[in-house]
Amino acid sequence: MDAESQADGDVRDPSPNGVRDAEADEDVDVDVGAEFGDELDLDLEEEALAAAAERAAAGELDAASEDALRQWLQRRLSAYLKPGHRARIIFTDNVHTMLSVKRGQGVYTLRMHRMFAAAPPAVLRAVARYAQSQDREAGVLLRRYIDGNEHLIRDAERPRSQQLDTQGAHFNLQELFDGLNARYFGGTIEAKITWGPRARRKPGRESIKLGSYSIEERLIRVHPVLDAADVPRFFVEWIIYHEMLHEVHDMPIVDGRRVYHTPEFRRAEALFDRYAEAVLWERTQVHKLLDR
Repeated sequence: MDAESQADGDVRDPSPNGVRDAEADEDVDVDVGAEFGDELDLDLEEEALAAAAERAAAGELDAASEDALRQWLQRRLSAYLKPGHRARIIFTDNVHTMLSVKRGQGVYTLRMHRMFAAAPPAVLRAVARYAQSQDREAGVLLRRYIDGNEHLIRDAERPRSQQLDTQGAHFNLQELFDGLNARYFGGTIEAKITWGPRARRKPGRESIKLGSYSIEERLIRVHPVLDAADVPRFFVEWIIYHEMLHEVHDMPIVDGRRVYHTPEFRRAEALFDRYAEAVLWERTQVHKLLDR
């Protein structure tokens, strides 16, 4: 997979030092009208659209409608970006960083607090300008918007620090992760990694989940049965690589169900340098892991 460049723009909590400097960009007007309503399968007039955005900002919109709103915002923000670039939005409930930007391969990945779901056009244009150049004036506008919506920032308890278990008997997950991050992602993957719980196996199991990616925790878990002398290093790397892809690929909701492996995701999988060997090993050897 082609490498991406590292993010360097964050808008944090409403404080004087929360935004960095940059330069201005050109405003773009976009007519959105009924397209969003069609995607939500709702007859949304302007007021209804605003109400849906307010509900999303408060975390009260159902998953399918929120995903449609997110995709609509992606298209609108993409129209504000320079030609050949597009926006990718991930809504968060982060209580510290309201907006962060990762740039690469013509894509601006924006992790933004849900409050931005209800942002007016002027704020969305500021988001686009800030994403492209960390424009000073845009940063001031974004700070004001965050200040005005501070009530939407949930005062949740700070989660306990994640205890990571990366050193196995045969493989060090952090070492493998760092190598893959450099080779395929330009060092941009921010997830953490750990071996999963080393629990006793369930008798008679017919399948096994070798890896997982938690969006909220931004954590990759690898099943400890892979920490074995007879498991090839390239196969463990393959499992890690697969989970890393989830950080950079959308997981849209289609017909009410989330699609974790889109065609784009599958194409990226095939860029793994030992893809064919990994798939073959899984098909012919993974059954040996079921009884461990």
